[in-house]
Amino acid sequence: MTTIKYKRILLKLSGEALAGEQGYGIDPAVINGIATEIKEVVDLGVEVALVIGGGNIFRGVAASSKGMDRASADYMGMLATVMNSLAMQDALEKLGIDTRVQSAIVMQQIAEPYIRRRAVRHLEKGRVVIFSAGTGNPYFTTDTAASLRAMEIQAEVILKATKVDGVYSADPNKDKNAIKLPTLTYLEVLQKGLQVMDATAISLCMDNNLPMIIFDMTCRDNIKRVVLGERIGTIVKGGDSND
Repeated sequence: MTTIKYKRILLKLSGEALAGEQGYGIDPAVINGIATEIKEVVDLGVEVALVIGGGNIFRGVAASSKGMDRASADYMGMLATVMNSLAMQDALEKLGIDTRVQSAIVMQQIAEPYIRRRAVRHLEKGRVVIFSAGTGNPYFTTDTAASLRAMEIQAEVILKATKVDGVYSADPNKDKNAIKLPTLTYLEVLQKGLQVMDATAISLCMDNNLPMIIFDMTCRDNIKRVVLGERIGTIVKGGDSND
C-alpha cells in the first residue's frame, strides 16, 4: 500500500515552464509531459489544484517597466494565465482526467467563475482544478494567487515547480560555491531576499503556516516523489528550519 504524505496539494507552475526550449508560447510536448505526471499523482488519490503563470505569453511587470500602464499590463498577464490554463485542461482531459478551470475574472463561455466551495467540491470528486487569472487584481503576482488559493482550499502544501532542484545560497549557474539549502524558514527567505516567491506570497504562507516545497520539475516523477514524502528540493516552513 502506497502511503501518501499530502492528500491535497497546490502545484504552482511558471508560464515559462510550458514554453520548453523555445522560450515562448506553449510547447505541446512539455505540457503533455506535465499532464502525464499530474495524472500519476491523481491516480494515487491525491487532490490536485494548479496555478499557472503567464510569463511565456505576456509578463505585466516587464510591459509596465517599458511605460505601459501597470494595471492594464497586469490584466493582460492574467488573460495569458487563462490561455495556459485552457491548454493544460485540454492536455489533462486527453488523458482522461476531469478538469475544471476557474477564473478570477468572469468569462463564462470558457471558465467557471472562482467559487471556493465549488472548487473544494471538484477536488473532493477527484477533479483537477486550475485557478486562472491570478487574484483578479492588478499588482498581485501569480505566486500570491497560488498562496491565497492554497489557503482557501486548505491545501496541505504548495509545490513550486522550477528548473533547479531547490533553493541555493547563490545562483548555482553563476557561482560554483553555491550550496543547496534543504530547509528554510519563511523568515530566512524574507531576510536573505531569496527568490523563492515574492514577499507577499511568502508572508501569506508564514501567517498561515503553510509549507512550501521548491523542486525541480524537469526530473521525471518528482511530483509523485514529493507527495509520497520523499525529501527532494527545499522545504520552506515556519519555526526552526532544522525541525
